[in-house]
Amino acid sequence: MKELDTQTTIKLLNQIMEFELAGVVRYTHYSLMVTGPNRLPIVEFFQAQASESLLHAQEAGEILTGLEGHPSQRIAPIEETNQHAVQNLLEESLYHEQTALSLYKQLLDVVQDATVYLEEFARTKIGQEELHTLEIRKMLRDFS
Repeated sequence: MKELDTQTTIKLLNQIMEFELAGVVRYTHYSLMVTGPNRLPIVEFFQAQASESLLHAQEAGEILTGLEGHPSQRIAPIEETNQHAVQNLLEESLYHEQTALSLYKQLLDVVQDATVYLEEFARTKIGQEELHTLEIRKMLRDFS
């Protein structure tokens, strides 16, 4: 096993935490903006995404403090397009999930072969983010 690059791991976990906290705000905003006949299931989807983003941020924060890091109090920048049609919100969600996927893959690259726990954490989150991208792509099919 290789030695864990703790500083890089802490830095990535902070980036993940900031990004996931931005997801809480993003998805909460989206849930409030949905209108139309299919509003209720889409609102529930966005609310669930917001809750999951908060959980992911908390999990990343617990790990980084376990590594003696200091959790950031910032959130990642949130771009506001002011396009609130469901298709626009889903397209923005897809981009958000793909970015989260990229962050977890970066974490996996750093922790691989250094710590089984963090490797499994990263792999689990990668799987979850991949599933989210598949779900959103399926939701977007009716708009194409």
